[in-house]
Amino acid sequence: MIEYRNVTKKYGGNIGVEDVSIRIEKGEFVFLVGPSGAGKSTFVKLLLKLLEPDAGEIFFNDRDVTRLQSIDIPKHRRSMGIVFQDFSLLPKKTVFENVAFAMEIIQMPRRAVKRQVPQILELVGVSAEADKYPAQISIGEQQRVALARAIVNNPAVLIADEPTGNLDPETGWEIMRLLDQINKRGTTVLMVTHSKEIVNSMGKRVIAIRDGRLVRDEQVGMYHPEDDPIDAGGSEELFKI
Repeated sequence: MIEYRNVTKKYGGNIGVEDVSIRIEKGEFVFLVGPSGAGKSTFVKLLLKLLEPDAGEIFFNDRDVTRLQSIDIPKHRRSMGIVFQDFSLLPKKTVFENVAFAMEIIQMPRRAVKRQVPQILELVGVSAEADKYPAQISIGEQQRVALARAIVNNPAVLIADEPTGNLDPETGWEIMRLLDQINKRGTTVLMVTHSKEIVNSMGKRVIAIRDGRLVRDEQVGMYHPEDDPIDAGGSEELFKI
């Protein structure tokens, strides 16, 4: 489903990723780990075609992402759902409207919005908050809404960037159970995280990046001390789009 073939991206004299080759199959749940500046954000931005590689090829559903024309990029990105650490909800829209917005921007029929949004809100457990604004609900509920928005269009891949980073442990585990449930429904999940407890408890595939290079790929992986979020001196920025 996702394949990197000898992909390199540099920023001046700094390395984003270097000679990375990896394949992620449909339906997998993968943790992407590594120190700050290791290349995790570059890895994801290349997949979303927010960056262009200096060398190598990236395939998504057997299509070469590096060769996509500008007109095809929005459709490519719509095939992926994205969840941020800071939720990025629209403060002046209700919970229902925040999730509906993801369908409206791709011009889904209103009847489809009215049918799909309540189902997704129920799936993530925030149906009762549909008419509330983000400021009126808890942080955990806000992350659930962000998840609902990310999956409402049935994406092939869900990219989660530190989705539990701002949450207390109990709420973080609730979000992880939701992610696991979404994965079991068929969605491929790629999660960037620094949480040792989550990685070690979930028993999922772990891909580790350090200094731009793939240093570890374990089908049932563990979090290693060298994955800690220390400053590795790289050029990686916080992942935003």
